[in-house]
Amino acid sequence: MGIFSCSSPGRRALRQGCASSMHSAVHQKVALATRIRAFEPAERTAMPHPPCPPHLPRRHCLALMGSLLGLAAPLPARAQQPLRSLALQNELAALEARSGGRLGVAVLDTASGASAGHRADSRFGLCSSFKLLLAAATIERVEAGAWPSTRRIAYTAADLIPPSPVLRERLAEGGLTALQMAQATQETSDNAAANLLLRELFGGPAGLTAWLRRQGDAVTRIDRWEPEMNVVAPGDERDTSTPAAIAATGARILTGPVLSPAGREQLIGWMVATQTGARRLRAGLPAGWKAGDKTGTGMHPTMPDRYNDVAIIWPGAQRAPWLLAAYFESRHRDSDRMRPEDEAVLAEVGRLVGRWQPGA
Repeated sequence: MGIFSCSSPGRRALRQGCASSMHSAVHQKVALATRIRAFEPAERTAMPHPPCPPHLPRRHCLALMGSLLGLAAPLPARAQQPLRSLALQNELAALEARSGGRLGVAVLDTASGASAGHRADSRFGLCSSFKLLLAAATIERVEAGAWPSTRRIAYTAADLIPPSPVLRERLAEGGLTALQMAQATQETSDNAAANLLLRELFGGPAGLTAWLRRQGDAVTRIDRWEPEMNVVAPGDERDTSTPAAIAATGARILTGPVLSPAGREQLIGWMVATQTGARRLRAGLPAGWKAGDKTGTGMHPTMPDRYNDVAIIWPGAQRAPWLLAAYFESRHRDSDRMRPEDEAVLAEVGRLVGRWQPGA
């Protein structure tokens, strides 16, 4: 015999009594909650069961009351977290619709493992955001002794590819150490430094992909050199990754065992000093939050304009960092400059993520 339902066929005669019991249960629930908040245990334990109508079996009545009270109870924090992530996902989808472009976002709380996003498992062109991975790999190779920290990488004017601000300025020196080049490519997106590191330390782009596989990233791929790697037509998987993969790999690099504590601090310091993303994710984060990032930008007739940003964020002085990866394909193509309205899309991502509460 099943539990009685107010909508069961053939039970019309009982509906009035059931509705009355429901009404009584709601009032009893409010009274009970009031007493609990007032810390009145004596009254709480003495409270009688709500009355049942005489024509409804008592066990059915009590089962129904328990169901109603359970529905009225607040969700525990762990159950609320997916709802908050779903709310953020919906807000990001609405932002994408307003922008007229294509947006991919993944945010990962390194303390709880909670995550949220939109198109988090879709592929996007990396552009210069890959240089964060290259800088991390360079530090790891130096720490492992695979490349001496004092050994210089020689270069000439023929190696300079715009933009290469640091290597152009220091051309007269004839060479820099691997760590100096890693800092240049992270902080200023120096293209010549990126290509020289790929060639000397990894034997080409495929070597950096192999390094990523050893770190557990089975998604991200580096296939070409600068600047060709920035041209990623729709459907081309070369030089792409997903927001989720970048956030996860970033978390392993910046908070995990890939680098030594000193190596992590060095890379994070470079990210915080980077200024290329001042109008992107950082621009939307709440005041007082600390962040460091690496941007990427690509413009070509064969593809939408691309605006990328990967950030490590500290949502409070006493809280573990989050990793945030955002990739935006604009409705514009082949622009001759960065458009403020497109960078503002990433700033709005920062604002929306700033309201996310993964562990509350």
